[in-house]
Amino acid sequence: MNDYPYADRFKVYRTLPEEGRDPQDILAELATMATEEDVAWEGGKVSGTMYCGDHDHYDFLTQAFSQYAHVNALQRDLCPSATRFEGEVIAMTLDLMHGEAVTETTPVGLVTTGGTGSILHAVLSYREAAKKERPNFIKPETAHAAFDKACHLFGIECRTVPVDPVTTTVRPEDMAAAIDDQTIAMVGSAGNYPYGTVDPIPELGEIAQEHGIGLHVDGCLGGFILPFGQERGLPIPIFDFRVPGVTTISADTHKYGHAFKGSSVLLYRDKALRNSQYFHIVGWSGGKYMSPGIEGSRSAGLLASTWASMVKLGRSGYRAYAEQIFTTAETMMAAVRSHPELKIMGSPTFCFSFTSEAFDIYHVADFMKPLGWRFNGQQYPNAIHMAVTRPQTQPGVTDAFATDLAAAVNYAKEQTAAGKEAEMSAIYGGVAGGLTSDVKDFIVAIMDQMMDAQTGLPQ
Repeated sequence: MNDYPYADRFKVYRTLPEEGRDPQDILAELATMATEEDVAWEGGKVSGTMYCGDHDHYDFLTQAFSQYAHVNALQRDLCPSATRFEGEVIAMTLDLMHGEAVTETTPVGLVTTGGTGSILHAVLSYREAAKKERPNFIKPETAHAAFDKACHLFGIECRTVPVDPVTTTVRPEDMAAAIDDQTIAMVGSAGNYPYGTVDPIPELGEIAQEHGIGLHVDGCLGGFILPFGQERGLPIPIFDFRVPGVTTISADTHKYGHAFKGSSVLLYRDKALRNSQYFHIVGWSGGKYMSPGIEGSRSAGLLASTWASMVKLGRSGYRAYAEQIFTTAETMMAAVRSHPELKIMGSPTFCFSFTSEAFDIYHVADFMKPLGWRFNGQQYPNAIHMAVTRPQTQPGVTDAFATDLAAAVNYAKEQTAAGKEAEMSAIYGGVAGGLTSDVKDFIVAIMDQMMDAQTGLPQ
């Protein structure tokens, strides 16, 4: 059996074919794979991944994308509509993040290719604006690993601060203690990926102002849903430009913005901060080169389809979807809390994690995986992560979750009584004696093999 995907069903191309294939045959092959793969998430048992999950909406976005798929957004003289799309996406996101509260500077933005893209651009802006000799950036442990990546790429020391194990949010005093004269900025999450909880942004804003450093709010996950939770009356701290110390905000349109993958918005309180990371080469033989961001060429299709998604849904559409997602998350968390052996981490709203002190929580994941449930495993402590999206709002999904979870808890009890180890523990957190350098090297080697396989040539 060949492990290379679809090698047993379709022709594998190891060289460019001499003659091209029939277009309809190609499209039929693509449709076969896409239809089969969609089944994995359409039933609503997959955490995150497909945030919209509405094929009618995707078809609409495809139509919008197709009209601009071939257009290079870099060349605005040929495609001035790209400037309209990007400008209005930024303006609408600024409106959602209360850009009107900014009066002392000119708030602006940038459309990027995803959450990591927004984070990279934010960190780069802070480095370029601060011009420190030994710059450092401060993050709670729960802040996305993309901040570690950005610091690694841009030669910045990344200082990690532990979070409160009960609230799963960072303590402001711990962040303040990590600041020195080389600190360029810090980050708070709204919400953080591991637990879906929101850091105390108002308090962090005060600290940022006191020390004269930037404060980035990572709303990549929650930016397009938490504002509607606030409207709903949920206890969500203010995290946007209403907090004076907030200098940048990232919010992913390709998550709860229900746009295509590959789009995010980075907002800046001050135009000067954004412009600090502009890149210019004026003496190149190829002409004058300038770039507002890291990327060069981009398909204008992503700008057009993101704009189309936002304008189609409007506030009422986002509000309605958010209401469904919050209600579903509350129902699923109630099912978790009905089992005294399980514990919700912190006080989340739409994205939650749960663990257990009675047994290895990975037994629960092992049991539910064959039933179609795909959770994200977490570690330190071992936990199961569930980001509720629109597919979970379908009728019957929450009932299935409650039923399957109850059976999984019984299974976990039985496995624990029998002294059996969870299969998932071999991947996450089950390292006896802690994460030694040898263990770390082993895990990295395994991860390298996985990435090699994902980017490998046909076998």
